[in-house]
Parts: sequence; structure tokens; C-alpha cells
Amino acid sequence: MGPRFFLPVMDQALTELTAEIRQRVADLGYEVVDLRRQGAGSRVRLQIRVDRVNAEPGQGITVDECAAVSRALQSWLDEAQLLGPRYVLEVSSPGIERPVRWREHWERYRGREVSVRIEGRGRLRAVIQDVRPDADVVVLRPTDGGDAEDVPLERVREATLVVDWEALERSATERTSTKSTKESG
Repeated sequence: MGPRFFLPVMDQALTELTAEIRQRVADLGYEVVDLRRQGAGSRVRLQIRVDRVNAEPGQGITVDECAAVSRALQSWLDEAQLLGPRYVLEVSSPGIERPVRWREHWERYRGREVSVRIEGRGRLRAVIQDVRPDADVVVLRPTDGGDAEDVPLERVREATLVVDWEALERSATERTSTKSTKESG
């Protein structure tokens, strides 16, 4: 299944471009977290957010790694002329509020809290309870205590993980205490 989320109508060329970029980035040892194409004609902007595979907060991709991915993609895009002679390529980390874009992201982040914009409903803060194995449907349990509901992935316009600041602080504290223990031992 190709990526369908966040872009109202994705033409076949963009679907193929997305699949090719995801594969090339995977071949480099990273994953595409989000991809957006803006503009047309003589000035296309391609924004790609990448990360280490299965990265946890605070252990993500570095600026140097983003630059290496950018150089590899730029070389291929220049050679293939897929975006024309003039385009802007932006490669960056997904940031702390990581997008949840493709089905495998929803599956990976089961149990995590997300902020989701749903077509016809608006924004919802919920926990990913499940991903239906037989359909492109995610089960979301609103954090305000409402009942869990099935949401077809094609209705999701945008979704990001909600930052768990307490977990990040605990992780930082553990790393600091581990470092102190190693230095004193």
C-alpha cells in the first residue's frame, strides 16, 4: 500500500516518487518519517523528514546524517530529472513531535498518545489503541475519557506523537546517573 495520508489527492507520479525515496533512504539505513511536495513547474519544494530506524526520543538522526541523506538524494534527483532542473530539497529530522504518517508508524506507536486532525471532525488527542489487521483503520481512545473509535486512515489529515515530557526527563536522569556511576567507578 502506498502512502495516502495528509495529501488530499496524491497522483501516481508522487506515489511512485515517494516509494522510490523511501527505498533509497532505507538503503542508506534510515527511514522516511514524512514527505511533502509543494509547488509545481519551475520551482518544486520537496521536504523530507528522516530518522534512524526505530529511533527513540533523544536518540535521533544527526545533522551530519541528514546532510548525507540529502547529498545522496540530490545526486539521484539531479541525474533522474524527476523534479526538473530547479527544485529545493529539504532534509531534516522529524523533531520531537514526530509525525505518524504511514500504517507501520501507527502500528509501531500503539499505546502512545497522538494529536490527530481527522477529516470532518477536527483535532483529537487520543491514544493509539490498535490498528485493524484487515483494514486501514486505527482504533483511537480519546484522552478525555470518551469511547474508543475506529478511524479510517484515509480520513487522517495530520498526526503527531504527543511529547511525554516526564518520560524524557526520566530518560535524561537515567543517562546522567549512568554516566556518573561509570566515571566514579
